[in-house]
Order: sequence, then structure tokens, then C-alpha cells
Amino acid sequence: MRFIDLSHTIQPGMPCYPGTPGPLFKPLASIEEHGFADQLVTMSSHTGTHVDLPSHMLLAGSSLDAYSIERFAGKGCAIDLRGRTGGEITVEDLYPFKDLIKESEFLLLCSGWSQYWGSPDYYEGYPTLSLETAFWLSEFHLKGVGVDMISVDASDSDDFPVHNLLLQNGIFIIENLVCPALLFHYSFIFCGFPLKIIGAEASPVRAVALIDNENKA
Repeated sequence: MRFIDLSHTIQPGMPCYPGTPGPLFKPLASIEEHGFADQLVTMSSHTGTHVDLPSHMLLAGSSLDAYSIERFAGKGCAIDLRGRTGGEITVEDLYPFKDLIKESEFLLLCSGWSQYWGSPDYYEGYPTLSLETAFWLSEFHLKGVGVDMISVDASDSDDFPVHNLLLQNGIFIIENLVCPALLFHYSFIFCGFPLKIIGAEASPVRAVALIDNENKA
């Protein structure tokens, strides 16, 4: 069994959604002075690789404490969308993989956009799900949809239609993933465990793919 890290490192100066403050790290104690080290970390619940829950967009949506830990892990599949520059991810793009999606609980849409992590290009021009595609995906029994981009909606969206549609259908959204090409060749278990925060509408996750080397996709 191999463990593949799909998460970005949380650190000062990291990319965050426009308007969201970056994480702050403040030393509270040092080994030299206090005999132990401690630090205060202040950050948005949408920092780095994170999961969006229904209460992120929906007034009556469930928050993190409504879900058991099993809800954040399951059989995953990764779709290779590298080479795309902007535009919408259509049903036609994903239809050839419908049987694979049907067998999966987490769908990872891998555009390769994480190559721009840390540059201004990361915030603009990434491909997004069309509303039709989001509706089509809601007909599968998915626990979550993950992307290696900053959002499933366009950067200039003000009503976040894809977020709303997926979350209304109980499909979690995992954003800012790292998707190595290895995922395209093996079946895997996806795990994206959030911090156990009461009432949370989102949380950073340590996203991981568990790959059985003997089990090629």
C-alpha cells in the first residue's frame, strides 16, 4: 500500500481565495526559553486543500458536526483533464468515464492547474464545471468532487451556482488538491479528513490517496 499526499503545505504567503486572509503563525513558547515549543496558528477554514460543506452556501445546510468520519473517505477515481486552458468541463468531457464514476465515491478532476500554485496565474483562467455537468454528477452516488484548482466556480462568479448545486445534493467539494499522474493508472481510496470543528462550514484537510500497487485502474 502506498500513501500519496494530495495536499498543499499550509505556510505564510501561500495562495488563498481572493479576499481571504492568509494564515498567520505566532510563536507562543520556545524550547530555549520555556522548555517546549508552541505556536498560535490563525487561518480561514478555507485555507489550502480544504473541504466545503453544505452550510458553506446553504442557510439550512448541514455543518461538519452532522457527518461521521466515514463520510470523508471512499473509493476514488481521477480524471485526466490536463492540457485544458479555461473553458467549462462539459458532460461530454466526462461521459466516457461514466462507468468509472458510477463505481466511485470521490471524483477528482485533475486539470494540472496546481502547477501554477504560488503564481498569479493560479487565480484566473482555470477550467470550471458547467452547471449541466454539476447536475449530471449529482445523479451519481458521490460523496465528494475534488479539483486541483481554487474553486469549482469561475473566479468572477457572484452566485456560485456549481457550489450550490453540488452542496444541495449532499456532494462535498474539495478544492486546491494536488493530483499526480500516478492517480490515473491505479485504483485508490481517497481520504480527506477535516479537523473536528463544531459548526464548521469548511475545514482544511490532509487529502491522501491510498494506492494498492497490485491493483491497476
